[in-house]
Amino acid sequence: MTSTTGNITATDGLGLLTRHWAGDSPKARILLVHGLGEHSGRYEHVGAYFARNGYEASAFDLRGHGASGGDRVDLESFDQFVDDLALMFSQLPKDLPTIIYGHSMGGLIATTHAISQHPQPDFYVLSAPALDADLPAALKLAAKALRRIRPGLRLPNSVTAEQLSRDPAVGEKYFADPLVESKATARFSAIGLAQQPITRAAISDISVPSLVIHGADDPLVPPHASAPLAGVEGVERKLFPGLRHETHNEPEWEDVLGFVAGWLDSQLA
Repeated sequence: MTSTTGNITATDGLGLLTRHWAGDSPKARILLVHGLGEHSGRYEHVGAYFARNGYEASAFDLRGHGASGGDRVDLESFDQFVDDLALMFSQLPKDLPTIIYGHSMGGLIATTHAISQHPQPDFYVLSAPALDADLPAALKLAAKALRRIRPGLRLPNSVTAEQLSRDPAVGEKYFADPLVESKATARFSAIGLAQQPITRAAISDISVPSLVIHGADDPLVPPHASAPLAGVEGVERKLFPGLRHETHNEPEWEDVLGFVAGWLDSQLA
């Protein structure tokens, strides 16, 4: 099963690519939010898996990513991401339960949406949510300074193939993908880093049942980044031993998504 694509116009007039996986007699609708530098096309197997298992799936390319409009991996405010997610969520029919599933930076966006005043889904799934970064304080200060001095300077994100998955084919496809962006502007980096502590400080405001999944050997978003979520009422956290950043792209990806689908099934029941 492959997705069908379309377009939606953001509130500021920017065009966003959308993706949809239809399912037979779905029991819920799930909206996928991808991570930094990637795009929704890398989630074909994820959307298809959920559609086969009763969860009609949708996704979109974040602004500045993939086939969506905007300067490449640049941002003026983190609210732009959250507002785009809110717009996409508003397009989901509400005749069935709804889920927002965000991975990595998409997990930070989804968590920020969860503590906002925007209308909420019935459930969240937060995959390796980037609520923190293992960066020296000097680098964080440098990013803040560059935002003022050279905001458009493009900096490499330093992602390596081995960090994504133990499956070498995942990294090979990632770096061969013309829609994958390996650099971000200094402004983008500074805005993302500044948002992390803001969102982290307000996670107790999450008001709907949520599942956090994280690879225990994730070298990109360390597991301690999602650990505070485990203490929030209504949030369940699951670590997957031996798995790296993209648990949905590990050799055990069907087990991971099966766990997510099982959790959602139990919540719906």
